[in-house]
Amino acid sequence: MTTAPVTVGVVGLGNMGLPMAGHLLAAGFRVRGYDVREEAVAALGQAGGVPAASPGGAAAGAAIVITSLPSVAALNEVVSGQDGLLSAAPDGLIVIETSTLPLTVKDEVAQLLGQAGVVVLDCPLSGTASQMHARDIAVYASGDPDAIEHSHDVLAAFSRVQYQVGAFGNGMRMKLIANHLVTVHHTAAAEALLLAQRAGLDPALALRALSDGAGSSRMLEVRGPMMIAGDFSQANMRLEYYQKDIDLISDLGRTVRCPLPLFTASAQLHLAALAQGRLDEDPACVFAVLEGMSRPQAAPGSPAR
Repeated sequence: MTTAPVTVGVVGLGNMGLPMAGHLLAAGFRVRGYDVREEAVAALGQAGGVPAASPGGAAAGAAIVITSLPSVAALNEVVSGQDGLLSAAPDGLIVIETSTLPLTVKDEVAQLLGQAGVVVLDCPLSGTASQMHARDIAVYASGDPDAIEHSHDVLAAFSRVQYQVGAFGNGMRMKLIANHLVTVHHTAAAEALLLAQRAGLDPALALRALSDGAGSSRMLEVRGPMMIAGDFSQANMRLEYYQKDIDLISDLGRTVRCPLPLFTASAQLHLAALAQGRLDEDPACVFAVLEGMSRPQAAPGSPAR
């Protein structure tokens, strides 16, 4: 006798959700997926998943649904919209919410779905889209311990490591602190690589040598190649969306009255990149901002060259 594969719903098939679904399929799960973009749903079907026409359809026959969404509006629509999870989710469903969104919103959604017998876990992911493709993701799982334990095999299917960090909401707090480091680290990487360039060192050699030394970081390894190439178009995350993370980190610092001087300085360079219209680029584009700051500026009234 063979056991039927467990069905997992995935709602949101973007840079993180689609490769996540692929890892689940590779691990032997049956995946039903939904996205507002038809091409994303078609890509899931081509990978062996089952396309769904709505969030509620993705939850059909599933014991666990994962949400990976870009905005508060998207989460509210998935939960409360037509054929959303609130109207279609079976009693006892576990929803693993992986998005980076305000904790107040996640609390509201958890209470709303809880009234319908759904358990919501706050499980943000630490890592970029390229890291998700390589299954090099850390999960910060928070909420009901029994539901987290029940979800372990699903979480492990698409991540390298899983941390149980306590009460609901601690996952988002840990994720914001992780992204505080991400922001500072890729800004420091940009500054170091520009310094190497200005000092006359071969940029590609500098990247290899620095990545193999005591000053290495994951962000130097992941975003350093973009900085050396000067091409930020293949975004792991669009700067426009990453600004949401920066705002949430700033809010957390203010709420707990924790000074963040290094982060604040880094955040200003991201704002400068936004002001330059780099919304669709990877946050590695802070290198271009710093590079522009290093160019000699003509004095007022000087003839153009």
